[in-house]
Amino acid sequence: MTIPAGVAAVRKGFYAGPMATTSSYPPGTHPATGPDSLPGAPGPGARLRQLLTRTRAWIHRHPRLRTPYRFLVGAAGLAVIVIGLILVPLPGPGWLIVFVGVAVLGTEFPAAHRITLSVRRVAHRVRQWWRARRDRQGARSSGAGVEAA
Repeated sequence: MTIPAGVAAVRKGFYAGPMATTSSYPPGTHPATGPDSLPGAPGPGARLRQLLTRTRAWIHRHPRLRTPYRFLVGAAGLAVIVIGLILVPLPGPGWLIVFVGVAVLGTEFPAAHRITLSVRRVAHRVRQWWRARRDRQGARSSGAGVEAA
């Protein structure tokens, strides 16, 4: 009896089918394997990041687990987004929770990842603007005190 090549490859632990090479992320840009999230990168949560990277790699090596995993990530991300939207009119971090939900979705879905990157860029620009504004006001108030003296 002859075993088809794809079945034999799966039995050996190597999947050579179309899902093995198909990725919705361009090479080197997946959040788990991109340059910003290297497992050995210093910073808080490096061990957790390394564990999650290994777990995601294991899941992607097993094609039958990819769809349920993506479904669970999607459901968890949507749940966080819905909770955040419910909290938006209330005092507290409603929008922050919404963006965390989009970041969760961004771990598996490229469109959500692009949204996360654009939100991070806007937040960085706002932070720079705020610091420059604060420095200008500080210089103005200290400059006014020197002139009066």
